[in-house]
Amino acid sequence: MEILYENFTGLTWQMVVMWVIGGILIYLAIKKEMEPTLLFPMGLGAIIVNIPGAEVGALETLFDAGIATELFPLILFIGIGAMIDFGPLLSNPKLMIFGAAAQFGIFFTLCLASMFFDINDAASIAIIGAADGPTSIVVANKLDSKYLGAIMVAAYSYMALVPIIQPPVIKFLTTKKERLIRMPYEAREVSKTTRILFPIVITMIAGIIAPDSIMLVGFLMFGNLIRECGVLNSLSETAQKVLANLITIFLGITVALRMQAGEFLNLDTLLILGLGLFAFVFDTAGGVLFAKLINLFSKKKINPMIGAAGISAFPMSGRIVHKMGLKEDPQNFLLMHSIGVNVSGQIASVIAGGLILSFFM
Repeated sequence: MEILYENFTGLTWQMVVMWVIGGILIYLAIKKEMEPTLLFPMGLGAIIVNIPGAEVGALETLFDAGIATELFPLILFIGIGAMIDFGPLLSNPKLMIFGAAAQFGIFFTLCLASMFFDINDAASIAIIGAADGPTSIVVANKLDSKYLGAIMVAAYSYMALVPIIQPPVIKFLTTKKERLIRMPYEAREVSKTTRILFPIVITMIAGIIAPDSIMLVGFLMFGNLIRECGVLNSLSETAQKVLANLITIFLGITVALRMQAGEFLNLDTLLILGLGLFAFVFDTAGGVLFAKLINLFSKKKINPMIGAAGISAFPMSGRIVHKMGLKEDPQNFLLMHSIGVNVSGQIASVIAGGLILSFFM
């Protein structure tokens, strides 16, 4: 009875708020089907770590083994790489520039965040705009940010909210005439040799440009090589489904260790969530505005909506652009273009994370 009494007296309103936040994450995962493999364990974990007197040694062990060592994000990148088909990008390499343009929000947010936080924390917060959870974790961890929990929650939450955040931004920045621009897809045969050489060459180039990104890019491209080599089909399927889902579940519940009320509920966390949203919006805007800029000088017009797919939220962002195109014109098929931009954004976001680390480590 004494222990029960102590547990009740140890309960604070902040813990109750974290229970509510955990409940909201579970609701979004189950009812709205927003990244359920991630938000569900994250939500339940947020409740567990905010129970007075709860023993969370197992989560601490998982955190030390999987997050502090960056092992979970890197293994997850193998699964993501195995999911990615670079065919649309290789058929139209020009799409690569949109992935680069959509990283604008990261560096713009870095300048803004540095007004409120130490430079390492500001850099860690800015990378939320990449819409790439594993990269956000690695950057925040390497820069020893004390806001790792808030950064992880913001990064993954905004990834899940892509269908809600991106459409209004895209509509605000484009006219109906621009959204109606058709882009016929000219399918080109991409040889197996090209598909195999591409991830190897990208790894080498990224390693030279941003050496600190080599592990992120390397694991991503390793996963893609498993997919494309043609002799590891069963391993590729395992990486795409079993491995990716399992690591995502472990990642979600482990991230929750940094959602304890004492370190999570404060004004800094709210500011980080706001800056993360700012970065996310401006990354989307950067891609759209860059496409509009190209249209000023190009005879063959580009539907500027595809620029928004340059963020790293694969394949959600590409699909959203495609659906928006169909809504404006049922005969306007933008999927291959938007997915090509989307996979280029995956590469660009990892390189951007490496550049951030090169600047501030």
